[in-house]
Amino acid sequence: MIDRAIKDWRYLLEQKTSIDLSINVPAAFLMDPQAVHDLCQRMPSHPAFGGLTIEIESEEAIRNLDLLIEVAREVRFYNIGLAIDNVGANWPQLMGVERFPFMKLKVDRQYVSGCGNGPLKRTVCRQIVDLAKEYSARTVAEGAESHADLIAVTELGFDLAQGHLFGKAMPLKQFAQSSFRTAPLLPN
Repeated sequence: MIDRAIKDWRYLLEQKTSIDLSINVPAAFLMDPQAVHDLCQRMPSHPAFGGLTIEIESEEAIRNLDLLIEVAREVRFYNIGLAIDNVGANWPQLMGVERFPFMKLKVDRQYVSGCGNGPLKRTVCRQIVDLAKEYSARTVAEGAESHADLIAVTELGFDLAQGHLFGKAMPLKQFAQSSFRTAPLLPN
């Protein structure tokens, strides 16, 4: 999977398309020191490589905080960062972490989709954005499906948004072609 992601990144570089490279991996993968070492050695040395974000499911990340703190310290020298995927009702468990190893918190789509009209969802999103700011982490709103959701996540201070509002999953070559026609909707 890692080799495929890097191969796709190289293809997009040839197409003059800039992307942020992210992959989802289980925390168990990062428990193997050899796997972490191999991952680091696979990173491109090309100056255009903006880095790799490893996304870990929120429940796994919370259960393995000590391990992930150590892994984050090791991989940062190879332009690799860690993110928590699908943060939701479990966000309070991240409060008070002394050495926060994550560069990004991705809020679960069940809280983002409909937050434009749902006060409870909006409150959860606001709490997660505030938590991320305390740790100087970026926030991603997963599942922005409507213009009302996009307005809400912009007002709440999310750094990025993703969802079908922007486009559905597509093959690599189609993505490369479409990236020439579209511009980002949210500032970084």
